[in-house]
Amino acid sequence: MIKIENLHVHFGAVHAVRGVSFNVPAGASFGIVGESGSGKSTVLRALSGLNDDWTGSMRIKGTQLAPRRGKDFFRRVQMVFQDPYGSLHPRQTVDRALSEPLEVHGMDQHERRILQALSEVALPPSVRFRYPHQLSGGQRQRVAIARALMAEPEVLLLDEPTSALDVSVQAEVLNLLADLQERRGLTYLLVSHNLAVVAHLCPMVGVMQGGEMVETVSREDLRAGRTVHPHTTELRRLSTELEEA
Repeated sequence: MIKIENLHVHFGAVHAVRGVSFNVPAGASFGIVGESGSGKSTVLRALSGLNDDWTGSMRIKGTQLAPRRGKDFFRRVQMVFQDPYGSLHPRQTVDRALSEPLEVHGMDQHERRILQALSEVALPPSVRFRYPHQLSGGQRQRVAIARALMAEPEVLLLDEPTSALDVSVQAEVLNLLADLQERRGLTYLLVSHNLAVVAHLCPMVGVMQGGEMVETVSREDLRAGRTVHPHTTELRRLSTELEEA
């Protein structure tokens, strides 16, 4: 579903992403983990179309991506951002936030689709006409996930989807994402600085440092400590929650 080869991204003189390559099969999850400034979110932004200044090759379902994307791409690929409060318009109700993608993509049966989306993310119909500030952080992220699903995408790009949430809510959102993936056959690309979060959702993990993907490792090898690159070993050592993920 996702094939990235020799991706490079520059910001002026800064070489932010250096020759990154990886594949994600349809219906699978791939996690990218690394410290701040490692280039992990830059990879996600290039793939999502938010940054069009890159070189290399990126394909979705065999289709080569150009720097500028058409409407079909944005129906097939949706993104869930780190901060649900920042990604939802403060003066738009949940109903409006969920209606907008349907209008953009010319989809019908708005009422049915909105109620179904709220149900899928375990939110009651009463949430529909509330504003973001009237919801908890966990509820806002569920709305953001529901909005991403409105266009019936095949791929979700997840940019630190739980880092702005309380620890008690993080597991709920991760379990929701796992359920949605199984139900809809979605492909996930998850970026996080938290190794335990990535290991919870992704069977394969790419570790980034200094713009390079220094190791790709399975969740099982990660948990067992069968790592090769020193940076992966250090990240694992620092992640006290990994064994419980």
